Amino acid sequence: MFIDSVKLSLASGDGGKGAVSFRREKHVPLGGPDGGDGGNGGDVVIICDNNTHTLMNFKGKKELRAQNGVPGQGRNKNGKRGANLELIVPQGTQIIDAKSGEILLDLVKEGQREVFLKGGKGGLGNTHFKNSINQRPDYAQPGIKGQVREVRLELKLIADVGLVGFPNAGKSTLISVISNAKPEIANYEFTTLTPKLGLVEVDEYHSFVMADIPGIIEGASAGKGLGLLFLKHIERTNFLLFVLDTMRQMSLKEQFIILKKELEKFSNTLSKRSFGVMISKIDCANLGEDFAKELETNVKDLEEFLKEQNPSFVLKVSSLDKTGLNELKFKLLEQVKPKN
Repeated sequence: MFIDSVKLSLASGDGGKGAVSFRREKHVPLGGPDGGDGGNGGDVVIICDNNTHTLMNFKGKKELRAQNGVPGQGRNKNGKRGANLELIVPQGTQIIDAKSGEILLDLVKEGQREVFLKGGKGGLGNTHFKNSINQRPDYAQPGIKGQVREVRLELKLIADVGLVGFPNAGKSTLISVISNAKPEIANYEFTTLTPKLGLVEVDEYHSFVMADIPGIIEGASAGKGLGLLFLKHIERTNFLLFVLDTMRQMSLKEQFIILKKELEKFSNTLSKRSFGVMISKIDCANLGEDFAKELETNVKDLEEFLKEQNPSFVLKVSSLDKTGLNELKFKLLEQVKPKN
């Protein structure tokens, strides 16, 4: 199950209290204080791991706590430090304050390890309080309480290319034929119910990651359909590929205008990202002469409109016939590879 948002209460461990103790041995009638220190509480540590792809491990959990430090003991024995609470999260996970919405941590690098909440310090035993005036201190420090934070974990997939299109526009078919992703494919709306990542191998030395999200419908930015839930997953992409459907009961130009408008409403920054346009299902031009002429006019209208939008490219592709796929892969690689 794909889980990309969970709410948790995280707490570091409390410090153990220091001990109040005095030497009790034969032939040592004036044994002094020998209370050991309490151990420090465990930290809450967040670890980024690209072998994890969902927040499923946190589903149903409301509170997670690191171990408390062990109290000190007599004979100057210090308490053991509490074990850390280590949370392993996928790349792209943000730790957000549940009340203010402030982003507290952003884990984007494989192996990134962040101490999120420090454990409480252990209290000092009464040994530390002996002095010339007070030879027999009968008190010790309590441990310091750990930190508690109400947070929301939000996963935003990290990919080079993000696919944007209406439901059933051909996004899932495209990612299935040019990458290692295996999404469900069928001829009905909302086939894709969860985001998918796929590795696209262009040649022996070059590859990039592509993200497919559930189709966007008009009004998605206001909560209609599934698009709003998953638009965040293309926020981190370097490049957007608009997938326009030749078989939809709407012109290619209209499709692009609506999709772009929904992106703008969701995130002004995202809408300004570099983009290309893929006209999908061009094999449908074989459906008859009238349809082919209508499609040609449709494509020309789109290309004329896009002159002011400045796309990186406009390509006609058929995932079914594998027409234009190689050219598309190289065009996308050109956009996402590091510039010298």
